[in-house]
Amino acid sequence: MRCNVDGTGRAAVMPSRPHSAGESGFTLVELVIVVVVVGIMAAVAIPVIGNLIGSSREAATKDEMRMLARALAGSNATSDRGFAGDVGYLPSALSDLVRKPDTITAWNAFTHVGWHGPYVDSTGGEYLKDAWGTAYAYSCTNRTLQSTGSGQTITITF
Repeated sequence: MRCNVDGTGRAAVMPSRPHSAGESGFTLVELVIVVVVVGIMAAVAIPVIGNLIGSSREAATKDEMRMLARALAGSNATSDRGFAGDVGYLPSALSDLVRKPDTITAWNAFTHVGWHGPYVDSTGGEYLKDAWGTAYAYSCTNRTLQSTGSGQTITITF
């Protein structure tokens, strides 16, 4: 805008050019710059978010594996005896943690022997899979629980 002084000595403000109704908004250069900046931010953020998701899945899987190991063999730190403490041996399959096998006696409150489960929350059968949806590998003879969903093997021995 420019100032124009008319013959009366008063200042009049006059636009440098007239505006038409279609001229408001951003220029093409401004829009391209915004798109480029957003693209750069996305290129930096996506790998970081991917790493966070992977590490949180790994942490969740390790926590669940520790919980399963406690359910299988009990815990020395607590009074939780687990399946093996109640029955006298480890189960042949992880599914034995939520349903009583026919070959095992029911819990006897006087002798403290027998199946005293369920030992884990079995909602939806999620306890059988790691955070990637891969089934856990359980070995009662080796006393191990393994997850291979991440592409690497995570092993817990109990």
